Amino acid sequence: MLRPKIPTNPTPTGVTIPLPVESTAVVQHTPGPAPVPAAPAPVSSRPVVQLTPGALVALVGGGTAVVLVVGTVLVSLLLAVAVTAASVAVCAVVLRSMLNGQHKR
Repeated sequence: MLRPKIPTNPTPTGVTIPLPVESTAVVQHTPGPAPVPAAPAPVSSRPVVQLTPGALVALVGGGTAVVLVVGTVLVSLLLAVAVTAASVAVCAVVLRSMLNGQHKR
């Protein structure tokens, strides 16, 4: 009564793969037409980017500005973390001294 019943499946439910059939027929191939000489490479329709000295100076200036802004943001975040850690440490020292002072009295 409490034994599990294992279902029986008389037909397979998975995907059946047919066996490959090997042919024994002999096929003769005729040579194809002679190859056509290669055509020249197609011309690209994309415009070529040419950097003038003014554009190069603007690109370097823009990159420098991005580096300075990102550096400033990262340094200010690091400074904020350092100030927060220092203030938490000072609060911990003050609380410790207050609690030790209560135990001595």
